[in-house]
Amino acid sequence: MKKLLPIFCFFLIGSISAQDYEAGLKKMDAGDYDAAKVEFTKVINVNRSDKKAYNKRGLAKNQLGDFYGAIGDYNSALELDSMFADALNNRGVAKYNLEDFYGAIEDYNKSILIDPKQADFFANRGLAYYDVEELEAAYFDFGKAISLDPNNADNFFNRAIIRVEVDEYLGAIDDYTKAIELDDSDPDVYNYRGVARFQIGDMEGALADYSQSIKMDTTDALKYDNRALVYGELERFDEAIADYTTSISLYPDDPDTYNLRGVVNYNLEKYDASIEDYSMAIELDPTNPIYYDNRALANNDTENFAQAVEDYSISINIYPNDPETYLQRGLAKVSLGDKYDGCTDIKIAEEMGSEDAKKAIKKHCK
Repeated sequence: MKKLLPIFCFFLIGSISAQDYEAGLKKMDAGDYDAAKVEFTKVINVNRSDKKAYNKRGLAKNQLGDFYGAIGDYNSALELDSMFADALNNRGVAKYNLEDFYGAIEDYNKSILIDPKQADFFANRGLAYYDVEELEAAYFDFGKAISLDPNNADNFFNRAIIRVEVDEYLGAIDDYTKAIELDDSDPDVYNYRGVARFQIGDMEGALADYSQSIKMDTTDALKYDNRALVYGELERFDEAIADYTTSISLYPDDPDTYNLRGVVNYNLEKYDASIEDYSMAIELDPTNPIYYDNRALANNDTENFAQAVEDYSISINIYPNDPETYLQRGLAKVSLGDKYDGCTDIKIAEEMGSEDAKKAIKKHCK
């Protein structure tokens, strides 16, 4: 009977280990990664040759942000089985999270060589290729992931992102549409499809997408900015103003939104309101010459030429290579009666290649 005792203990230990492993899986599914890590550690303490337990504990650590600890566990799993494709892929994910994109790609390459039928392996490598700006490789990987798992909305979305970057807008719209068909719960997908539709001039389609995106998420300032741009293109200026105002209420620190609302106010000939918006943009970012140019234009139209000259001068100090700014400053100086300095600016603009400056010289600088 004494000889049977070790065998009995072995099966008892194996049973306890299996229970702990299953408990760990349940904790992972419930999102309780700390508890899952504890359960997998119990398994490892009983059996240091359990590669699956190391792999799963690595996953738990990765979810907890302990990426180096996760890599340590994946390394342990791979020491036990160097052909463990899942551990290689997961180590790639941890390296990716540490922004070691090339290290991640190396691991994904190995995992794909071992098991080329896993869509996630290609999708993960696609993300890494995208981050190192190898767009063609990323495009291929997302396409391969789609062929292996045509029901994953994320892969269509990610391929669409790449298509937009290479100006393949129609293909991007098709991918966004497929992503929405598979999962219509993400407002960002509608927003991104709206961007692609905007780029091809489909303003009504873009407007519908932005409106749906805003309906699903009323807290994102960027979505209101995007819809406001469409309203501006459609000359629905009051609605554009309303969206920019909502955007500013959600995120009051973006100078571009004030600038864009200023442009709409200018188009409505609400010059005082536009000057106020441009001034706020300048207060938030005093280094952008466009804001000064825009405010100068509004000041010109209110015949506040001295202020226009001052704004154009600041713009030139920031960016001295724009002939249009010299031309406009010259015209503002001429309007103030300073013909000599004004014509000097206009001639500089001509020397920089401005055709409009040549016309202005004939008119103002004889």
